[in-house]
Amino acid sequence: MADNSALASTTGGTSLADSSIFDSKVAETSKENSFIRSTSCVEEEMPQIETRVILVQESGKQEQLIKALKEIKLPFVKMESVEEVKTLDSPEFENVFIVMDFQDSVFNELYKADCRVIGPPVVLNCAEKGEPLPFSCRPLYCTSMMNLVLCFTGFRKKEELVRLVALVHHMGGVIRKDFNSKVTHLVANCTQGEKFRVAVSLGTPIMKPEWIYKAWERRDEQDFCASGDDFRNEFKVPPFQDCILSFLGFSDEEKTNMEEMTKMQGGNYLPVGDERCTHLIVEENIVKELPFEPSKKLYVVKQEWFWGSIQMDARAGETMYLYEKANTPELKKSVSLLSLNTPNSNRKRRRLKETLAQLSREADLSPFPPQTPKSCTKSTKNSTPVPSKQSARWQVAKELYQTESNYVNILATIIQLFQVPLEEEGQRGGPILAPEEIKTIFGSIPDIFDVHTKIKDDLEDLIINWDESKSIGDIFLKYSKDLVKIYPPFVNFFEMSKETIIKCEKQKPRFHAFLKINQAKPECGRQSLVELLIRPVQRLPSVALLLNDLKKHTSEENPDKSTLEKAIGSLKEVMTHINEDKRKTEAQKQIFDVVYEVDGCPANLLSSHRSLVQRVETISLGELPCDRGEQVTLFLFNDCLEIARKRHKVIGTFRSPPGHTRPPASLKHIHLMPLSQIKKVLDIRETEDCHNAFALLVRPPTEQANVLLSFQMTSEELPKENWLKMLCRHVANTICKADAENLIYTADPESFEVNTKDMDSTLSRASRAIKKTSKKVTRAFSFSKTPKRALRRALMTSQSSAEGRSPSSNEKHVMSRLASTSSLAGIPSPSLVSLPAFFERRSHTLSRSTTHLI
Repeated sequence: MADNSALASTTGGTSLADSSIFDSKVAETSKENSFIRSTSCVEEEMPQIETRVILVQESGKQEQLIKALKEIKLPFVKMESVEEVKTLDSPEFENVFIVMDFQDSVFNELYKADCRVIGPPVVLNCAEKGEPLPFSCRPLYCTSMMNLVLCFTGFRKKEELVRLVALVHHMGGVIRKDFNSKVTHLVANCTQGEKFRVAVSLGTPIMKPEWIYKAWERRDEQDFCASGDDFRNEFKVPPFQDCILSFLGFSDEEKTNMEEMTKMQGGNYLPVGDERCTHLIVEENIVKELPFEPSKKLYVVKQEWFWGSIQMDARAGETMYLYEKANTPELKKSVSLLSLNTPNSNRKRRRLKETLAQLSREADLSPFPPQTPKSCTKSTKNSTPVPSKQSARWQVAKELYQTESNYVNILATIIQLFQVPLEEEGQRGGPILAPEEIKTIFGSIPDIFDVHTKIKDDLEDLIINWDESKSIGDIFLKYSKDLVKIYPPFVNFFEMSKETIIKCEKQKPRFHAFLKINQAKPECGRQSLVELLIRPVQRLPSVALLLNDLKKHTSEENPDKSTLEKAIGSLKEVMTHINEDKRKTEAQKQIFDVVYEVDGCPANLLSSHRSLVQRVETISLGELPCDRGEQVTLFLFNDCLEIARKRHKVIGTFRSPPGHTRPPASLKHIHLMPLSQIKKVLDIRETEDCHNAFALLVRPPTEQANVLLSFQMTSEELPKENWLKMLCRHVANTICKADAENLIYTADPESFEVNTKDMDSTLSRASRAIKKTSKKVTRAFSFSKTPKRALRRALMTSQSSAEGRSPSSNEKHVMSRLASTSSLAGIPSPSLVSLPAFFERRSHTLSRSTTHLI
């Protein structure tokens, strides 16, 4: 036989020969012969050679095989021994020998004699398809590897490689010595080497040697194909074969998940620092310095290498994902550098103002710098300059544009980072998800993106060329029909989309890895796909809230007033259509409980889209939102923050109407703040003088300066860290930003003059008690609180007593009340004329009391 060996021996080693050269020569010869036979214009007709099948020993007893030969109309004879080969040799026939077993002595004799040998499956296959027998220069038992081109790497035992090459040839496969683009499968005995790396980069399937052995075991199956997805995936080299991993910087839950994935992907894991580890996977956002000096053999890589290997279904190259320590120990400028430890109060206030201004500027930065649209403040030829003192209407309009821009960027992230890669053809390792799963997850997101891109562009033009008479309502009325069309299909099937993501993440490790890789990217703000996809569900209620705020700051003469009302109505129609089957009764009940508990709570707190997230008990540490030391309750909703203080026991306690058993409200409403007004959340560092404190940097739309609200948490059930993260997440959702973590700013208490040391001291409690008593007395005698009728009666009573007339029963009651109140200050009952003098003396008394306590 011309090519009876797949190996070429060389001095000092063995290398795999390339059988493709001989295969190509045979193919060319076959084509030439075919061309010559088919040519009619020849001077002398060549003699025709007929193919004859020779059934060797056991194959002659197979009735199915004989029937197949008759169907393809091939002559055949039976042969019992090898000695008959010479007698059957004839120039009129090309003999093809059918042998049942390619391992016995008869096959070896025929192979050495350079005879054309095939197996029974080849004949049965041709009969089934109605095709002639294929030509093969080598013994061909079956065609389960026909059209496959294989390359080998990592084999050191010559005998094993020779055996594998022979089996591939027997199943119709072709061998390449060097790896190139025509190779369909790489058979690897290790996960290193140049061939392995090239195969990973090209997305070529990398197979275990068992793949060939198992395919040979199924050689007699009629419709079996070794390249079938199910069979091939069973023997692919897993990404972490030959790898021992350890994990540093991950939470216990994440670490357990990654260890389970390591086992599933063919690897093993050991504790950090074990010398047997081949890879150390590092959470680069948490780990700033390694706890030990790694050896040269240990790969220290980022977590993206781990998830990327699973997604590609092959071990990724480590050099692209090596972990490097940060050159700068601080990535952000700390607020502690702006410490205000100076006796000069004016200088302290000035530096405090500068600090707040700096924080405000940082708060306005977009989390998507590459996709940030043209600035809303740059002027064009047709633009009018923004006034130095911006109106409240302009402030709300600008906020509406900024949130719309952020929302469009998030939709772009969902499409570009998740949907497009999943829909891409030619993915390494095959498609990650089926087309129907992709459609279920993303639904009408592209349509929503297109409509809101147009809304954003219109708002941008309006802000650049701002004029108080410009109509914002017209923009939303213009696209109201599109909103009704695109939102219900997505929102109503959001739960199905969410369930599909969770199901696929559990069942498909590559999809789980794909989500992990993208979640770690800055564009996602470390949010999951489910968290990003919920934004369209929340967007329309947020827009309606901003349009309501805009309407409040629009004058009655402005034509946009009525247009805004129509726009709000159109949005409500869309939300009603969406939410008709999605009412959350429990969330509504919680809101009603808040309304009952808080005296003076705004009626607009009640909303179908609003839900209570968390309640936190605090103490005010500044002069805002109420006096220092006041007990303040914060109710966090998904889009706003209700601030209420504990009610004082004022004179004339509230009583429920007859027939009502509801207890009186224990809290007093202070302010209902949209979460969009919170620009920064300050996490105050723990010190001896400051414990469990935080602050909010707020800018109301009607104010030009920032306002700082500082609190001390008194709830022990909820850790401060969890509360701040929860608050920032909902602020980010409201303003359509992905990077909730950037809203938190760690600060020293001295920088913002915050301390909690005196909150529980005797002096502080006494000062607060005196302040409250002063307020109660002031309210009791103020002209605005005390009814004029009562004062008139008191004056009449005083005059009648002077004239010697005895007072009536009602007048006695009034005199007793005035007398008891006067005794509080230790002075006789005052008349209308003596009230100012009383407040002057009372103020002096309170001042002396405070001085005495100090």
